[in-house]
Amino acid sequence: MKQEIFDKIKEGKLKYEEYIFDVLNNIKNINKDINAFISLNENIKEIDKIDENIKKGNIRKLEGMTFAIKDNILVDGLKTTAGSKMLKDYISIYDATVIRKIKEAGGIIVGKTNMDEFAMGSSNETSYFGVVKNPCDLSKVPGGSSGGSVASVASNMVDVALGSDTAGSIRQPASFCGVVGFKPTYGAVSRFGLISMSSSLDVIGPIAKNVSDCEKVFDVISGIDDYDSTSINVYEEEKEWNLEDVKKLTIGIPKEYFISDIDNEVKESINNFISKLKELGIKIKEISLPHTEYAIACYYIIMPAEVSSNLARYDNIRYGSKIDDLKYLNINNLKDLYFKTRGDGFGMEVKRRILLGTYVLSKGFYDQYYTKAQKVRRLIKQDFDKAFNDVDVILTPTCPDTAFGFGEKSKDPILMYLSDIFTVPMNLAGIPAISLSLCKSKNGLPIGLQLVMQDKLDKRLLKISKVIENLINYI
Repeated sequence: MKQEIFDKIKEGKLKYEEYIFDVLNNIKNINKDINAFISLNENIKEIDKIDENIKKGNIRKLEGMTFAIKDNILVDGLKTTAGSKMLKDYISIYDATVIRKIKEAGGIIVGKTNMDEFAMGSSNETSYFGVVKNPCDLSKVPGGSSGGSVASVASNMVDVALGSDTAGSIRQPASFCGVVGFKPTYGAVSRFGLISMSSSLDVIGPIAKNVSDCEKVFDVISGIDDYDSTSINVYEEEKEWNLEDVKKLTIGIPKEYFISDIDNEVKESINNFISKLKELGIKIKEISLPHTEYAIACYYIIMPAEVSSNLARYDNIRYGSKIDDLKYLNINNLKDLYFKTRGDGFGMEVKRRILLGTYVLSKGFYDQYYTKAQKVRRLIKQDFDKAFNDVDVILTPTCPDTAFGFGEKSKDPILMYLSDIFTVPMNLAGIPAISLSLCKSKNGLPIGLQLVMQDKLDKRLLKISKVIENLINYI
């Protein structure tokens, strides 16, 4: 929430309810062009305390901040569709842990955002509810799968958004739309109440206009949760970092990220920034992450295998459309119910990944593909561990290119999958990474810069990122 709004509420010149009314109207107007939201929260119960708290000075960490929530995170009483026809009418009956924490800290949930179906996609073109458009250029994709959440922040509809990141689904759209997207260490944020796509890779994280807001939200939503056995605590980082502190660090530049098929303008922008860091006295060292080239292949074995397992529950009995609405499918028996309703409820990309996952887990192929991919995953993690013995933080492009046009890659799955080539390794390794908006290309599209750090050092990464963000604005 902007300071002037905060001050007006404090002085009694404005009620928070009036402010939220304006926020929702603004969303409705902007959303006509962008399609970032699937549903809005028209009956916000938590607003009663905001005026009183602000006037009395009982300010909670997220007091009055407006949040957009990716539509695979449960919010009690609101629809949670995961961008799929299969769940188009599903209404959540409880809050995800992250939502409970946000509400307790004074955050206000204004709506649920559009996304690639079940978080499967890199362009937000697979959603049952239509494509999301990039606020920087409506002819371009916003990235995915958290495209709706990122677009809601980039178009100034909300203060902050939550997304989920399985292969770069927060960072890649943040790069495409020119905002900040943070992927925490695996387990640092509870996944309770997140609709699972790939359970060993999924991470919930914040999206905002600046690193400070991401840090503020992460402080609230992180930590151990009794409902998530994979949740962990990350290391505290009490001190604030400055440029002199950053000069004592060594920033690693992985050579593999600059010899790939990367757009010349993206490469030039990142290299120019690295040169300016050197001029400021910041130590830069070239490193190698040799197994990077296998990351996409590894990911597209492990992820579909987990998708095949996680999506088996959608049988149109516990979830799905009402039988009366499915008469056109000519269902005659239980087998028909399973086959036809799953086929009708899932889109093509979801079907593709379920089939691929079922194949790699099948007898005769499990060891050949899945077991081997898990071994490669370990090698990728070891690459990072070795690199962090020599450097403190790693700097890379977030994406190999800027936002592309609708339909440009959707007909070629492999080409689409390569959009995540620079973000997938961090998910496989379970380490924190953040995308900052570096600059704009000649055609006005944002270019993102990615910073990566050792697992559990999330708070240090955020504090260092604030210094780098200031340098970007200064330089």
